[in-house]
Amino acid sequence: MFFLDSSQVSLEEESQNPPAVGHWKPLMPSKGDKEEPEGGCQDAGGVHEAQSTEQLNVSRLRSSSVEIREKGSEFLRDELHKAQKELKLKDKECERLSKVREQLEQELEELTASLFEEAHKMVREANTKQAAAEKQLREARGKIDMLQAEVTALKTLVITSTPSSPNRELHPQLQSPSKGGFRKGHGRNKSTSSAMVSAASQNVAPEPVSRECREVDSILFAEFQAWKESPTLDKSCSFLDRIYREDVGPCLDFTKQELSELVRVAVEQNTLTIEPVAFQTVPVGKVAAEECGGPNGFRSQIVTKCALSGLPRTCKHRIMLGDSGNYYYISPSCRARITAVCNFFTYIRYIQQGLVRQDVELMYWEIMRLRREMSLAKLGFYPSEM
Repeated sequence: MFFLDSSQVSLEEESQNPPAVGHWKPLMPSKGDKEEPEGGCQDAGGVHEAQSTEQLNVSRLRSSSVEIREKGSEFLRDELHKAQKELKLKDKECERLSKVREQLEQELEELTASLFEEAHKMVREANTKQAAAEKQLREARGKIDMLQAEVTALKTLVITSTPSSPNRELHPQLQSPSKGGFRKGHGRNKSTSSAMVSAASQNVAPEPVSRECREVDSILFAEFQAWKESPTLDKSCSFLDRIYREDVGPCLDFTKQELSELVRVAVEQNTLTIEPVAFQTVPVGKVAAEECGGPNGFRSQIVTKCALSGLPRTCKHRIMLGDSGNYYYISPSCRARITAVCNFFTYIRYIQQGLVRQDVELMYWEIMRLRREMSLAKLGFYPSEM
């Protein structure tokens, strides 16, 4: 905006309110004015000139103020146009920058999502490979355990087969022939009666072999199925708790309670070793053999003391608990009881490791068979080759 000084304002006010001009005096003086005819004319001419000068100044001032206003308004309009153009350019620049920012944000989000997806994919692959490696490791360990058990069983069968007491499983020809067998071919008989007897004996059908009947116990089978869903060796489950109470505990309950507890722990941890010692010279004295319960250093079979029962028995085997290096000589009855429990634990470990590929009912009956062996062993029954 432009400001006008006080002189211009006063001139404008005077231009708006022009001064009152006095009446012209007549050119011809009246009678009373005859004395000053020339002086009056001069005053009238001066006033007229002053008024014309003032009017000229006022018109000049008006024209100059109008010009100033027009120039000011034009300048302001130009400045306004320039400011509007600059604002439009800045708006366009802001819009362009906002688009660039949105594009960068979108690219950053896509890059972050792809990185996270790639990281998750790598983690999933690593977890899959780790799970596969762990599974292979478990299977390899299970196979190793199975092979070791088979090798141990074969060693036991081979070592226990001696000329004095051969193992009938390794030598089937030593087994006694069946009593109900019939001789093939025809026999020549001179008498008619003997021929009739022989014919009648040939026509008699063999008696059917008796087979035991069995029926699944619903409670035991339900407990086994619940355990089979997530196999574990923890005694807290109802399936193993029942077997511990009814079979494992009584089967490993010997006279020597302290050593019995150590044997039970070794069987559970799969660290028990059984070795045959028949006809072996033990490099220890008689007293030491008496304490550990075993052969007293002689090569022949002599009645010795069993380390678990404390009774004098013929001990053909000895056990070692873990890697302690201490051997304990046991009787055939104690060996049968320990072996029955070890067979049960070996089978359920195979099930836990996924090595048994059978129907659930077949696995159930196999466990029942192993439980029956434990029951017979704890009652004192054991094979003669023990």
